[in-house]
Amino acid sequence: MIDMMVAPVFAAATFVLQNSPGSDLDPNTVTPGPIGFAAIFLVAAATVLIGFDMVRRIRRTTYRAEIKERLEAEIAAKEDKPE
Repeated sequence: MIDMMVAPVFAAATFVLQNSPGSDLDPNTVTPGPIGFAAIFLVAAATVLIGFDMVRRIRRTTYRAEIKERLEAEIAAKEDKPE
């Protein structure tokens, strides 16, 4: 069933690629320039910041789980301890 949906997309892509005109641009002289550099730098910086945030959130969740286990163990120990 998926093949029936994907096949027309591949056929259209093949048709477009085969019938598109060739590029007259020299790949050695075409560069992204300062705007491209800035865009890639921003993506890299955002990735690093998201990574730090993810680590912080995972660490916080782990600490909360550890504290919850300790509190439950203390409560269980107090309930089992005869006075």
